[in-house]
Amino acid sequence: MALSGRLGLMAGPTAPHIAILPPLVRRVTSIGPCATPHRLGTGCCKCSRNFTAKAANSTLDAIAPEPEERESTPMSQTADAPGILKALDRYKAPKWLFRSVACLVLGGQVVLRIFKGNIHWRNTVEQLRLVGPASLGVSLLTAGFVGMVFTIQFVREFAKLGLTRSVGGVLALALSRELTPVVTAIILAGRVGSAFAAELGTMQVSEQMDSLRVLFTDPVDYLVTPRVLASMIAGPILNVLCFCMGMGAAVLLADLVYNVPANVIVDSARRALTSYDVLTSMVKSWVFGTVVATISCAWGFTTSGGAKGVGESTTSAVVISLVTIFIADFFLSFIFFQGQGTALKQLK
Repeated sequence: MALSGRLGLMAGPTAPHIAILPPLVRRVTSIGPCATPHRLGTGCCKCSRNFTAKAANSTLDAIAPEPEERESTPMSQTADAPGILKALDRYKAPKWLFRSVACLVLGGQVVLRIFKGNIHWRNTVEQLRLVGPASLGVSLLTAGFVGMVFTIQFVREFAKLGLTRSVGGVLALALSRELTPVVTAIILAGRVGSAFAAELGTMQVSEQMDSLRVLFTDPVDYLVTPRVLASMIAGPILNVLCFCMGMGAAVLLADLVYNVPANVIVDSARRALTSYDVLTSMVKSWVFGTVVATISCAWGFTTSGGAKGVGESTTSAVVISLVTIFIADFFLSFIFFQGQGTALKQLK
């Protein structure tokens, strides 16, 4: 009874209540970096930072690392890879040499498939929309301002010599032979070539190329040939439209600013321009479009190293395409326009 009374328990069936003692509180002390015993969570800043850092590290350690992404089989290790690519890969050739040879090999494979008729027409139409209509606006805008800039230079200098009537002919020759093919090719390299290299490079580093091979689909037939063929078709068409835009902008500026009648510019251009100039301009744009698409696809196919490799391949593809455009332009101009010209004699 004495013990029950101390605990607050009333013996017998008439006990009105049971008193419950409060739970025991365990005081936990720790000695942290501050070297002072205290309870956890009492606001010691040194210990709080130490405890938070340990908790964060334990949480990061508990997270399982993501598995590394596997890349597709390199172009030189596929079953149908040419022997020269396998040899370059075996002897660890420099990357620039391997890519140059791969570009030539890929270009030859595309030409062979086009002649055989192995063309995926649905993909070709989709790529043609990207290369053609999607690139038309920026190409026309660039060609218009290029035409106006050269109009300013030609009118300014020719007016001093009293040759204002020859401005249209000189401008038409400059645009058709050099300016519009090169400007159109530069637009294609920056807008379309970079897209080709980035897209194919991403597919190469994410096993999508191997997925196509598992489905018995040749990546060259499905991915490369449509892109190169679309660039071959769209390049000359964009070139003609850009030439018309450049001449139109030149006529407008000459008439409104320099008081040179539009019929004078158009008549001069008509007498100076020949069908040979138009043909060479189309050939140049066709070559440039083929070069841009082939280089971009080859650089995409030879991408490695994950996302960083995709960025490097895209940048390198655009730079190499631009350099190749100017080199090809020199050789084509040297072949097409040797000897003395007679176009300006028609303007007298």
